[in-house]
Amino acid sequence: MMSEAVTLQTSGVANETHAPVVPKALLIPFVLLTACFALWGLANNMTDVLIAQFRKVFSLTDAQSGLVQMAFYGAYFCLALPAAILIKKYSYKSGVLLGLGLFAVGALLFYPASQTMEYNHFLAALFILAGGLSILETSANPFILSMGPEETATQRLNLAQSFNPVGSIVGVLIGKFYILAQLHPASDTERSTMAVAELQAIQSQELMAAMGPYIAVAIIILGVWLSIALNKMPALSDKSEALNLKNSFARLARKKIFVCGVLGQFLYMGAQIGCWSWTIRYVMTHIGGTEAEASTYYLYSILLFSGARFVCTSLMRYVTPNRLLGILSFVAAMLTLVVIYSESMLGVYALIGISGCMSLMFPTIYGLSVAGLGKDTQLGGSCMIMAILGGAVLTTVMGSISDAAGIGLAFIVPLIGFIYLTWFGMRGSKA
Repeated sequence: MMSEAVTLQTSGVANETHAPVVPKALLIPFVLLTACFALWGLANNMTDVLIAQFRKVFSLTDAQSGLVQMAFYGAYFCLALPAAILIKKYSYKSGVLLGLGLFAVGALLFYPASQTMEYNHFLAALFILAGGLSILETSANPFILSMGPEETATQRLNLAQSFNPVGSIVGVLIGKFYILAQLHPASDTERSTMAVAELQAIQSQELMAAMGPYIAVAIIILGVWLSIALNKMPALSDKSEALNLKNSFARLARKKIFVCGVLGQFLYMGAQIGCWSWTIRYVMTHIGGTEAEASTYYLYSILLFSGARFVCTSLMRYVTPNRLLGILSFVAAMLTLVVIYSESMLGVYALIGISGCMSLMFPTIYGLSVAGLGKDTQLGGSCMIMAILGGAVLTTVMGSISDAAGIGLAFIVPLIGFIYLTWFGMRGSKA
C-alpha cells in the first residue's frame, strides 16, 4: 500500500533527517521510473520547438501556433482522472506501462502526419502522445513519493524530477540542430508567392525533419517499457476501499492548501510553458536571428533549469520547500518585469534567469499540495496533473496577447502566476 501522507516541514528552517531519500532495496525501480521523467522532459521540450517549426511551415499566427500546446497539455487534463481510477483499481506499474504505450503510439503517428502534411493531424498525434504522458505522470509522481520514508518524499520527488530537464536538454538540442536547422529560410511572404508544388516540396522536407526524432523516441520508449514490464516493481497501490469520486472530491475541496496548490500548479504550468514556448519568438523579435539561432537562448534556459534543480534539491536540507518556493517565485516575478519592459539583451538574460527560478516549482507545489491527503492522495495527484492544463490555456492566451500587443506584453501572464506562487510559498501552503 502506498504511503498515506507526505510529511513536510513548514517552519523557517528545515530539520535535517537521517532517513534515506531512496532505500537501497528500491534503487533499481527508482532508476527505471526516473528514466520516465527524463523521457517526458524530452517530449515536452521537443514540443516547445514545434511551435516555431509549425509557425514557419504552415505560416501560422502566434495564436494558431499556440494550439500545439493546447493539444499537448489539453490531453493532460482529459486523461489524468481516468489514470487515477486505473491506478486505484490496479497499480502504479500498470499506469506507467499504459502511459508509456500511448506515448510511443503518439510518437509513431508523426509518420502518417508527415505524409499528409496536415497541421491538424500533427495536433492529433500530439494529443495521443500527451495523453500517454498524462497517465505516466499521474502514476509516476505518487509512485516516487511512495518509494521510501514520508519525511523525504518531497526531496525524493525533486531528485527524480532533476532528471526531467536532462531529457529537456536533449529535446532542445534535437530541436536546434536537427528540426529547426532544416527550416527553409523563405519568409512567410516569400512562401505565399511560391508555386504550390515548390511550397509543398519545402514543407515536406521540413515536416520530415520533425517526424524523424519522434520515431527514434518511440523506439527508446519501447525499450523502457520492456525494462519496467520485466522487472519486479513495488506493488504499490491503494485498494483499501473503492474510489468514490463524489466523496473524495468533497474532502479535497475542504483542504485549503490542496485547492490553493491546484490553482498554483495551473498558473505555474502556464508560466513555465509560456516562457519556454515563446522564448524563440521573444529573442527573434528583440535581437533578431533565425529560429535555429534564437533557440540557443532556449537551450541556455533549459541548462540553467537543469542545474538549478539539483542545487534546489540540496538546499531543501537547510531551507523548507515552501519558503524556497516563495523566495524563487518572487525573484522570478522581478525578472519577468524586466522581460516585459526591456527590448534588448537585458530582457533575454532575464528570460533565461526565470528558468533557474522555476526549476523547483512543479515538484515542490505537487509535494506541498498532496501532503496529508491520505486515501485521497491518488485523486489529489491526478488533480495536480490536470492542472497542467494551464500550459495549454495560458500559453494560448499569451499568443493572443502577442498578436494584439506584442510578445513582451504577453509575459504579464507568467508575472501573475509568479506573484501568486510567492504568496503560496510564504503563506498559502502553511497548515
